[in-house]
Amino acid sequence: MTFLERYNISPVLFAFISLVTLFVTYQIVGSLVAVLLFGIKINPENVTGYRILAAFSQIIFLLIPTLLLTKLAASHVWEFLRYKRTSLLQIIIPFVGIFSLQQILQVYLAAQEMIPVPESLKPFLEQMKQMIEESYRLIAGSADFPELVFVIIVIALVPAFAEETLFRGMVQRSLENSLNPKKAIILTGIIFGLFHLNPVTFIPLSIIGFYLGFLAFKAQSILVPVAVHFFNNLLAVIAIHLNYGDDELITGKPSEMQLELLLLTFVTFSLVFVVSIYYFIRVSNSINLKTITEV
Repeated sequence: MTFLERYNISPVLFAFISLVTLFVTYQIVGSLVAVLLFGIKINPENVTGYRILAAFSQIIFLLIPTLLLTKLAASHVWEFLRYKRTSLLQIIIPFVGIFSLQQILQVYLAAQEMIPVPESLKPFLEQMKQMIEESYRLIAGSADFPELVFVIIVIALVPAFAEETLFRGMVQRSLENSLNPKKAIILTGIIFGLFHLNPVTFIPLSIIGFYLGFLAFKAQSILVPVAVHFFNNLLAVIAIHLNYGDDELITGKPSEMQLELLLLTFVTFSLVFVVSIYYFIRVSNSINLKTITEV
């Protein structure tokens, strides 16, 4: 019997207690360590230290504790987390999906900018947005190829493994043991959005979380959302390296585009996204049926 079974602990309760614990250690303790070591503001002089500490925190405060906590919920940790081989098609098709979803969400963010807010809040929101964008561009930016490779490892690769092991691994799997898969995916996606502590991107991050959760469940392999999460981060890192704007679409900057072109971009990439989901489901169903037949 697992620890949860022995003491009759609800998987949902276990997931939320684990999340609170990891939130405190990663977001609060990790942030305090960063401030004590490098100061409150990220600048070119301390950005390398911040990057290393960010990767270190992902491993020490997220990945390793997640693996240890999962031992309380499952006898076979890797099986519970769905760490198993997958097909190349189950990774390539979602690459198209996440790229399309990026374009869709950038149009949404452009629309979100048009939502009126109280005048008293405008300066605060603008200052917060600018601070987040400047910090991210410093951390994810790179001046040459060696630095680009370093940034890809610490900003794109490490978070993909750590966060997916936590969210689509331990959390979603725990919720699936008490809730139906759809509710587990939605709830995990919302938690994923909240965990990043960025109100401006909460909705886009939650939607990406829904998509990654769907991929994990349908493929029955966490390696699919890990690869897609990495690819999503990689595109952002490369875009910054090439001096593209944070909000730049494949068709241009939203602020410089006419409404008709924005709508066309949204509709076009929405269709591509839907088609990618359709073919991903077909490929996954075929693989799952083959697996069942072999068993």
